[in-house]
Amino acid sequence: MARAGLSPELLVRAGADLADEAGFEHVTLSEVARRCGVKVASLYSHLKNSHDLKTRIALLALEELADRAADALAGRSGKDALAALADTYRDYARAHPGRYTAARFRLDPATAAGSAGPRHARMTRAVLRGYDLPEGEETAAVRLLGAALHGYVSLEAGGGFDHSAPDTQATWKRTLDALDSLLRNWPAPDHP
Repeated sequence: MARAGLSPELLVRAGADLADEAGFEHVTLSEVARRCGVKVASLYSHLKNSHDLKTRIALLALEELADRAADALAGRSGKDALAALADTYRDYARAHPGRYTAARFRLDPATAAGSAGPRHARMTRAVLRGYDLPEGEETAAVRLLGAALHGYVSLEAGGGFDHSAPDTQATWKRTLDALDSLLRNWPAPDHP
């Protein structure tokens, strides 16, 4: 029987908050139960297992991030859109480090297809429409942006840039300048 007041949404929010405070890797059913003041057994009326909890946190994070990105991109194109998208990811990672990690949690194909993940891909492709990419190069550009932005954010979050100058904001700006330049001057495909 479900405990009064508990719901999947409440448990997912508690797990997401725990992820932000302690790290996504430290999210467990027992810790969420402790935070909610219930026994672990009470959670099983709402969640299947720890993987289910982590999947739901990932879905929440993807949705929150997609909503923020959509708001930031409204009315922008070209470099302004690129910077808005990039800054949204970076700002979200700083404000919600555990949720940001959760947004990269591997989902099964059906769950991924029904998540906000496809919205992220559509928004990235919308940003790329502001550039004159050669036909068939969009997927490569999407992957490059994902690798560059998520790589930078992950390295920064892990302290990878803490011991050298210039500060990370200056390097972030230069990274976005370089990505913009690359997208405006995308190399022609080398097809046989």
